[in-house]
Amino acid sequence: MDDIVRQALAKWPNVPDCYGWLGLDARGNWYMRDDRTQALGPFPSFDRPGPPGARGSLLKHEKLIEFIQRNYEADPAGQWFFQNGPQRVYVELEATPWIWRLQHRPGEVCVVASHTGRAARVRSCLLDEMGRVYLDTDLGFGLVHTQDVAQAAEAVEGEQWSPQDVLASELPERFGFVPSPQAAHRSPALNPHMG
Repeated sequence: MDDIVRQALAKWPNVPDCYGWLGLDARGNWYMRDDRTQALGPFPSFDRPGPPGARGSLLKHEKLIEFIQRNYEADPAGQWFFQNGPQRVYVELEATPWIWRLQHRPGEVCVVASHTGRAARVRSCLLDEMGRVYLDTDLGFGLVHTQDVAQAAEAVEGEQWSPQDVLASELPERFGFVPSPQAAHRSPALNPHMG
């Protein structure tokens, strides 16, 4: 976390949390979702594609993206957020909290990095019913970027990883992440921190 963010938290400790305004897609892209976008419906996910425009505006400003990625964390309930100064901005996930990028050369160990640029060590590889590849790592759980599935296949063929079958619907509970903090915040039954 950036020092300026820590200082803002200390100065203003009671700023309300923000829900629904930021989304992360299955390719590691960030989306800003204003009131009008949120009124269209929830952020799209694998099990809920959503209406056109509900994704929001793709963020392109490099410095802003870098700031978000340096200050991206999870709370104890598995809800991922961006700490924006004193305010926690919870992130709607299309897929998983991490999107993995891979580099694999024949005969070498596959190198894994998150969409935020952090290196990760693979603990296990999973394959869902739709053929999507996931990795559980020392950083946490995430989806392999679609452009890197061929590298994942090479790692499997080279016996670096042995994929386990899994149902996509079981992933959030099994790996402890909340795909939609906004929905959890609105539903006391889904959010143990309410009430």
